[in-house]
Amino acid sequence: MSPADKTVRQYITLPPKLAAQVRTLAKTHRLTLNRILVELIERGIESEQRKNRQDFFELAKSFRKATDSAEAKGLGDKLGRMVFGS
Repeated sequence: MSPADKTVRQYITLPPKLAAQVRTLAKTHRLTLNRILVELIERGIESEQRKNRQDFFELAKSFRKATDSAEAKGLGDKLGRMVFGS
């Protein structure tokens, strides 16, 4: 097993209501608590990445449509921060 393939043990604390929902999901899908948590985290990360891409393309579209140079500069700066960080 290469170092990149090794698993990392993480400890988390969940509020009781959320923990009950996770247990119910695990039972419904016939998965272990660990497996359902991994799947939920993976889905959350994918969702966040999709949202970020969508936000980027909407901002790029606004930038292309901008007619006012001050507005274009502001949108361009915002795009730069999205791409390269603050």
